[in-house]
Amino acid sequence: MTGQGAAHRGTPRPDDPGSGSTRPARARTGGGSQPGGRPEGSRPGGGLPAGRSSRTSGASGSRREEHADHPRRLWSRDFGLFFAARALAKLGETMLPVALAAGLLEHGYGASAVGLAMASSVACFAGLVIFGGVLADRLGARGLMIGADLVRLVSQSLAAVFFFTGHVVLWQVCAIGAVNGAASAVFQPGVASTVPRLAADVQAANGAIRIAESTSQLAGPALAGLLVAFASPGGVFAAHAATYALSALCLMLLRLPSTAPGTPERTTGFRADLVEGWREFGSRTWLWGVIAIWCVLMIGASGPTVPLVATQVVQEHGPRAYGLINSALGAGTVVGGLAALRARPRRMLRAGSLALFLYALFPAAVGAQLGVAAMAAGAAVAGIGMSFWGVMWATSVQTQVSPAVLNRIHAYDVAGSLAMMPVGQALAGPAAGVFGTGHVLLAGGLVTLLVAVALLSVPAIRNLVRVDQSLSHYAPGPGAARPRGAGDADDAGTTAPRRAPGARGTTAVPARPAAPGALAVRGTEPAGAGTTGPVTPEPPGPGSR
Repeated sequence: MTGQGAAHRGTPRPDDPGSGSTRPARARTGGGSQPGGRPEGSRPGGGLPAGRSSRTSGASGSRREEHADHPRRLWSRDFGLFFAARALAKLGETMLPVALAAGLLEHGYGASAVGLAMASSVACFAGLVIFGGVLADRLGARGLMIGADLVRLVSQSLAAVFFFTGHVVLWQVCAIGAVNGAASAVFQPGVASTVPRLAADVQAANGAIRIAESTSQLAGPALAGLLVAFASPGGVFAAHAATYALSALCLMLLRLPSTAPGTPERTTGFRADLVEGWREFGSRTWLWGVIAIWCVLMIGASGPTVPLVATQVVQEHGPRAYGLINSALGAGTVVGGLAALRARPRRMLRAGSLALFLYALFPAAVGAQLGVAAMAAGAAVAGIGMSFWGVMWATSVQTQVSPAVLNRIHAYDVAGSLAMMPVGQALAGPAAGVFGTGHVLLAGGLVTLLVAVALLSVPAIRNLVRVDQSLSHYAPGPGAARPRGAGDADDAGTTAPRRAPGARGTTAVPARPAAPGALAVRGTEPAGAGTTGPVTPEPPGPGSR
């Protein structure tokens, strides 16, 4: 990681505007200092990240200047377009369960059919997303995301035609779901790498997007319920297709910062990139350990909850009640996102695991048939816990993972965390037929509690310590709000051009120390380095798609 840290966060490149590149040396703060003049171990706001050397005020002044600049940098034209694209896409996604449940039940299908229809999308997504991560690192994320939106525009338009005309066949619905899942697998990896390229404050950007997605989750099910009640399920699919059209338009208008001139092209093949991503993923015990635990949650709780809650609530209380409950879940995620932005727990996974206990209330309330109001309250509390976990994860991974492999690592994270979701969804109907829907949902609440306990019982998980953004890979200055291109890993470790003039071999600009647990690139760290230390990124959670 040392070479990678130097390549990514050392003295700014001459093409970075406003980076202070005319200064001949950046290593005049004494031994052990970091680029940008901040001593090691100093408070995050007490110095300037690399690329901000033009500001020479003291620690408090630096903090005031940086905080004053964040709104301008965050809410740029391009980030606003990306923000809108994510909000629109999420709005459509949260409308889909209502449309599937109401539409399939209306045409004589049951809980098993709803579960299979939902599982078809998730299965293709989980199986193909790792390849989408490699493609995003090799070809660029923006074009792939636009193409994925256009594919989903066509597929959902076709679904709308089927439901409008009454020609609803289960295998056709599942095939459309599979196409949507494959397109999502191409789309999703690019989200993780696009955010740091557009915003200097990665946590604020993640928080804003999470709040937007949560707000869409609040409005989407209610809107879908109204469309089903006053129009038909086909109207929901048509509206879903329209959200993809608008998302694609926003991404077409988006202008991403270009990579630095002279960046070497990637010379490795597709398979080598895939293997490299797997090596980086597998060398971190905390990651595969948590995902192994998470598979239990997918099979026993999250997977069955979605189709069983949909069918039980729609059958007993109608689509409007289901829309209300999902809106309550969305409201909870908004509150959880806001709480996560304000909280700064030292051990992020410990705090996230404690919040995860709250999710058990949702399946338990529905399984116990406590009434619409109680189910909505349980959904809101569950949303708070799950959203808190999600913000902890997103902020950590984007500030610790090397940009050169971020798309692939994110893809492996998502694939692993969702691998068992379609299994749980597909088994939901048969299990409900044998044991009863209520008992399966109550068991899901118990499984959630056991998963949270399991996460807290592993020292390597509960003792992880957060890494401040100023120590991460992403601490961009005015002209460096993007990670390096995919080929930057090829020149990792090339620190000679960053030495102070006339100081060969003795006063080279020091490479920024690698954060413990940060990702190695191209074998610059031995396998497993950082996996048992106290500072590692967080594992993913449900909703990380």
